[in-house]
Amino acid sequence: MSEPVVEPFTSIGQSIKQARDSCANVILMIGAHVIRSGVQRFIIDLMEKGMITCLAVNGAGLIHDFELALIGATTESVRKYLQNGQFGLWKETGIINDIIIDAAKNGCGAATAVGKYIEKQKLQGRNLSLLAAAKRLGILCTCHVSIGQDIVHEHPNCDGASWGASSYTDFLHFAAHLDNLQSGVIMNLGSAVMGPEVFLKALAMARNIAKQQEKQINQFTTLVTDLAPLPDEIMIEPPKTEHLYYFRPWKTLLSRSISSGSKSYYARMHHSKSVPQIWMATVEAEQNTE
Repeated sequence: MSEPVVEPFTSIGQSIKQARDSCANVILMIGAHVIRSGVQRFIIDLMEKGMITCLAVNGAGLIHDFELALIGATTESVRKYLQNGQFGLWKETGIINDIIIDAAKNGCGAATAVGKYIEKQKLQGRNLSLLAAAKRLGILCTCHVSIGQDIVHEHPNCDGASWGASSYTDFLHFAAHLDNLQSGVIMNLGSAVMGPEVFLKALAMARNIAKQQEKQINQFTTLVTDLAPLPDEIMIEPPKTEHLYYFRPWKTLLSRSISSGSKSYYARMHHSKSVPQIWMATVEAEQNTE
């Protein structure tokens, strides 16, 4: 990477380093296009260095990761194949449904089950699989689905109950992981709905438990990277009269969930640039403390 680290990534790198030094969790929530942008090696390296303690993906992210591991490709012409009723109905992708059925039977989370399958079957692209890397490294990886939203739900071997059970298992693991978010970092890259909505409910659960234990989860750092044009005052919730009020990453991660002492950052940047920036920022933060 030849480009210098810029703000807010310098600050994020320092926050990640401080969080891990204090054994606080660092969570990365990503949309599916992060995987398609080809930045897996940066994310895997961060996981290998212990700089990410939880990776959360949506259903499409799980599918892209699996397809890349299986055949090294994960794209099709929606316009072309939708016209003739073939969109999403590839036999190979349907293997995921069988994995999820077994996962539900065994009380396993969806992401863990797919990562385990990729590793066990030694799929040709497993070295670039985020789910396989998480399984190999013992890092929590969760998948949060919406039934009917992903192409695997079109297949005859899809079992909605199994998807619901395995994804709910992942949600519970994710919520439990927030117990150690105090002084930690949570990042949401390119997930307009899954990331902020899952985080909102999981944070409410974690704070409820923390209150009963006379603990707090009120000081942590948030980062959102996306392409929406947000104003400088991101910690102030937008009014309902503005269309960006309905941009969930802003409301949830940059405004509503934070408290006094927390920090929130936004970067309008493509994933192919933001992920390398996060990676380089953590490298510089480590070097500056040596």
